[in-house]
Amino acid sequence: MEKEKAHESQNSKLTHENRFGLGSSEHVSIEHDPDDLWGDSRVIVNIGPTHPAMHGALRMVAKLNGETIESSYCQFGYTHRAKEKLGENRTYHQFVVYTDRLNYCSSLLNNVVYAMAVERLMGIEVPPRCTWIRMICCELARVIDHLICIGINAVDLGAFSYFLYGFHQREEAYTLIEKLCGARLTTSYTRIGGLMYDAPDGWEKEVKDWVVRTRKVIDEMDRLLTTNKIWCDRTQGVAIFTKEDCLSYSYSGPNARAAGIDIDLRRDQPCLFYRDVEFDVPIAKEGDVYARYRVRLEEIRQSLNIVAQCADKVKKGPIWSEDKRVKIPDKTLVHNTMEGMIHHFKFFMTGFDVPEGEAYTTFEAANGELGFYIVSKGAPRAHRMRIRGPSVYHYQGLDLMVRGEKIADLVAALGSINIIAGELDR
Repeated sequence: MEKEKAHESQNSKLTHENRFGLGSSEHVSIEHDPDDLWGDSRVIVNIGPTHPAMHGALRMVAKLNGETIESSYCQFGYTHRAKEKLGENRTYHQFVVYTDRLNYCSSLLNNVVYAMAVERLMGIEVPPRCTWIRMICCELARVIDHLICIGINAVDLGAFSYFLYGFHQREEAYTLIEKLCGARLTTSYTRIGGLMYDAPDGWEKEVKDWVVRTRKVIDEMDRLLTTNKIWCDRTQGVAIFTKEDCLSYSYSGPNARAAGIDIDLRRDQPCLFYRDVEFDVPIAKEGDVYARYRVRLEEIRQSLNIVAQCADKVKKGPIWSEDKRVKIPDKTLVHNTMEGMIHHFKFFMTGFDVPEGEAYTTFEAANGELGFYIVSKGAPRAHRMRIRGPSVYHYQGLDLMVRGEKIADLVAALGSINIIAGELDR
């Protein structure tokens, strides 16, 4: 028994060493400097999974030569919650709350994309007021997500005060969201065929006032950090991921646009009412940490422009589709009629049937292309559900991105690509 354990341990060691090209033959062939008492200076180090700089339960195993990363490999799965499988075991309505836990920095956006996927299967169109409010929610979520990304990235590199500027505006945005649905972080606001609640009176004006204040703060944040010498030295030319690399690794969103890939699904495959608003798509070409920061900072400005336009265009009207399959009955009917009570009971206990078919709905989320692929067999639950989370593709490129960089540059690189563990593990 002891021999078997020793054999397994040796095999495990060899596998781990060979993954970095550190087999026993290489160790033998290395010629050591007689003055070097430690021999080969390369060491294998675990970076994560429980370290604040890893932005979640992520793990990188790196082969270091001093502080230089010669090679590495990444692991995730430490927060896996089987969300795709849960989508096949919960009704379509019940699954809304699970979408919040994907990219929890922009949960409103996840709600909207999921609802759009089911609505496509059912052939449902929502009223204009519902669409405009959904667009405001999506762009609010994008601003919040980007503020967290660039703010935390700055904190990782020592610029703590910069983070506080954005965090204040983020909290004000959460207050606006709280007035919509009573929640701040995990909202579950969107419903299939409508919204949880209508926006309160005067909410659109509060949104526009917030936009005006936030624009000034973003300009101040820009002046504070963008030309800061320490920040520039730590980010310019660091963790470069070229346009060809982005295409090879299926990068999307700000990370791809920072390397010169001119694509934005809001413009190129418009849904909702994005055809009716004006915005620019910021593009950079350097593909480094600094370029990713600049693209996200400018995208915040563009999202603020979209929010202001939507707030001007939204009009009074219904927020629910009149399709009786998905419309939750009014409380007056539930409390006063037998039919309303039965409808309410059936809706929440057994769900509603979705016609047979399949649909893939994709959207330009804060991190890149977010997609929901749903296969229905006519039941109140999805037969198959798969989720395209952009963090999966971005995380797999981290090894190539940091090869030859220092450990401190790994921290900058990881923060710049904005990996969200809930979206990564699903």
